[in-house]
Amino acid sequence: MMTTQTVLNLGQKCIEVMLLVSAPLLLTALVVGLIVSILQAATQINEMTLSFIPKMLAIFLTMMLLGPWMLTTLIDYTRELLLNIPYVIG
Repeated sequence: MMTTQTVLNLGQKCIEVMLLVSAPLLLTALVVGLIVSILQAATQINEMTLSFIPKMLAIFLTMMLLGPWMLTTLIDYTRELLLNIPYVIG
């Protein structure tokens, strides 16, 4: 039966999976952006492409390395949701 606790548990698990999957990409962008900003401040070069292109490349490499794990995590969560439909409906 669909209770308030069931909805809260589903929402909590959804947010956990979302944070788990997006964290590596966001942290990569943060670290690369910080490094590029420090280099820009040190060299006084202020060009937009200098901060954009390294972030894009780093995120692409992160997706290539962690993509299978991210996909597996999302598939496992989706499978769990679909298998629990009969129990949620009652």
